[in-house]
Amino acid sequence: MTVNDICKEIKHRLDTVHIGRFKGMEKPLFLISEQYPGIWLEHVYDSVFYAMRDREKLPLAVNTAELFISLQKDDGQLPFCVLDGNKRDGELVGYSHIQECVSFAKLCFMIYEMSGDKGFLRRAFDASQKWVTWLRSNRMTLGTGLVEMFVGFDTGHDNSGRLEGLSCQGRYRIDGTLQNAAVLPKDDPTAPVIAVDMNCNYYATLTALSKMARVLGLSAEAKKFAEDATRVKKKLFEYCYSEEDAFFYDVDKNGRQMKYLSSTVFHLFMEGVLDEKDDAELIRKIYEKHISNPEEFNTPYPFPSMAISDPSVIGHKDFNCWGYYSQGLIALRATMWMDRYGFSSDFDRLCRAWVCAWTEHYDKVKLGQELDPVTGIPTRSSEWYSSCMLFYLFASERIGF
Repeated sequence: MTVNDICKEIKHRLDTVHIGRFKGMEKPLFLISEQYPGIWLEHVYDSVFYAMRDREKLPLAVNTAELFISLQKDDGQLPFCVLDGNKRDGELVGYSHIQECVSFAKLCFMIYEMSGDKGFLRRAFDASQKWVTWLRSNRMTLGTGLVEMFVGFDTGHDNSGRLEGLSCQGRYRIDGTLQNAAVLPKDDPTAPVIAVDMNCNYYATLTALSKMARVLGLSAEAKKFAEDATRVKKKLFEYCYSEEDAFFYDVDKNGRQMKYLSSTVFHLFMEGVLDEKDDAELIRKIYEKHISNPEEFNTPYPFPSMAISDPSVIGHKDFNCWGYYSQGLIALRATMWMDRYGFSSDFDRLCRAWVCAWTEHYDKVKLGQELDPVTGIPTRSSEWYSSCMLFYLFASERIGF
């Protein structure tokens, strides 16, 4: 099939399959895939991006954000996912880990910028303040002022080498019972871990709160949140940055940097932690040494979820693996940073590679979750994956296929 034919199929499927109503809910939502029958907190950007491409889809983004706000616990905890009761039985709202991956507060502010709805902004502001309170009360046990990973699924990086040493690389259960995200696995040799990506999200949340407060006329709060964000950035450099390697690493509970060349590095860009002017030299170092390095992240089908030179990629899982494969989520999130930081030509190459790979293999796997970063061959994980479909549409238009 041609790129144009595939784009037509994607648009038809998005409208007829991926916009739906959960059991017992009236408002339509933007759904992920059959393998993931619901909405994950980290996929809120899908609906926001969809709305950015087509403002008629803005209600889907609003409904998605409002859904998570409505299910926030009294103590401030946000669910990591909400499942569709039409497709699953049992517990439909998950609180066992975090898996935010993109700052929810930032995405809410992006929705406000499109809608101009200050009522929504106020609700998002209140919810985001409560979320910060929950993080500070439950995920800062080491006293550093930085957010900590307790279990592997907190980051959404399933099967990644960066999770080595964690006693719970998925969720935490005691005698088969799933625990709440506030519970630290007992006697874990590695956790709590100061996670780079989670703190980039936290920085962006504080920055978004400052912007929200400014719009709402809360000047003192705006100043306070901006100062909080500055402190988080400073501590992130203090604990996680290796000047020798020009890279940011997770840090275990003993203060040891866990030296995996993970795609967490992209979060420093996509969440705006690195400033184009103040951090220009560091941006150049990271990009030249790692991101544009063909032995690490600049593969034929970028970007791998772990640098292909990292020893941990040996024996990686065959699918749903954030320890090797190039992920649709990474590609879609590149729309948040590559043009902004002046890497547009490399972004064009990424777009071309993804469109070519999925077009070539369309008869075997329909726009799934991930690609082999070297060969471009997809795994069979989650066909008709919302992030991949959205990125295919965007990329094909960008490069003029």
